[in-house]
Amino acid sequence: MTAPIADQSAEQLPRPTRLSDVKGWFFTADQLLFDWFLAHQQDRSEPGDLLELGAYMGKSAIFLGARLRPDERFTVCDLFDSPAEDSSNSKEMKKSYATLTRRAFEANYLAFHEELPTVIQGLSSVVGDHVDEGSVRFAHIDASHLYEHVHGDILTVRKLLTAHGVVVMDDYRAEHCPGVAAATWQAVANEGLRPICITGTKLYGTWGDPEPLQKALVEWITSRGDIWHEVQYVNDAPLVRLSAKGAEEPAHPVSRHQSDARTPQRPTARAPKASAARPAARPTTPSRGALRRVALDVLPPVVTRALVKARRRARTH
Repeated sequence: MTAPIADQSAEQLPRPTRLSDVKGWFFTADQLLFDWFLAHQQDRSEPGDLLELGAYMGKSAIFLGARLRPDERFTVCDLFDSPAEDSSNSKEMKKSYATLTRRAFEANYLAFHEELPTVIQGLSSVVGDHVDEGSVRFAHIDASHLYEHVHGDILTVRKLLTAHGVVVMDDYRAEHCPGVAAATWQAVANEGLRPICITGTKLYGTWGDPEPLQKALVEWITSRGDIWHEVQYVNDAPLVRLSAKGAEEPAHPVSRHQSDARTPQRPTARAPKASAARPAARPTTPSRGALRRVALDVLPPVVTRALVKARRRARTH
């Protein structure tokens, strides 16, 4: 399941030279939070692997892969171009992800990294067969938009996370996928999920204690000065809400094709000659020095010598 899929036309795929070239929805606020949570865990030497359910073209996966520590495992699970097992999920896949293929994901990922993550091509419900319980420190759920699947993903991730692990729910409030909202807030109300913070597109939560994370997060936001935030209360529990419009993005992984894009291309044909119909340049008034040089070139030698002598006499006086 982890080997790249060979394809004779792989070289015809677009070659992303920066993260913004990869299709997908991964906005500045969430890039900053992914970066902060992973760095916060690293600073505290918290053990655990990374997990993403639903990869699309690999934008957030590429970002996560750049934060992977030595000896850690990064697992990505997606249907890619495999058929879904139920009609409702198949309909959603056909409507939303008709162009999605594993080959495109792998080409994008390998543009930024030397090795692929562990790839599970199939329903997210099978990820528990491949990832050990209590082994994941950071999980991103962005697979199906259907309530029953999202609910199952949340319960699966709960088993896979470490005691202080963080889960990110995508599209928790989007109008086109109310099933995600229902499953997310049901987990908060009934499954013990404790929200840490929210952006316009994602909810960040834990089954551990959110208070230390919220305190450290607010201190970091305040120190930056370019991220707006407020603290609201949901069922008497604090929830940090933030927006990062205009904020500086974190460091992005560097594409292996970036140097190719900077290499000037050889011209394939000579530049066309200027068209005769092109408007003539506006005439310019020649300088006095230019007029003198022209006069010396065109006048008879006798007159030229006389002019030179006169100029020399004028300079000495």
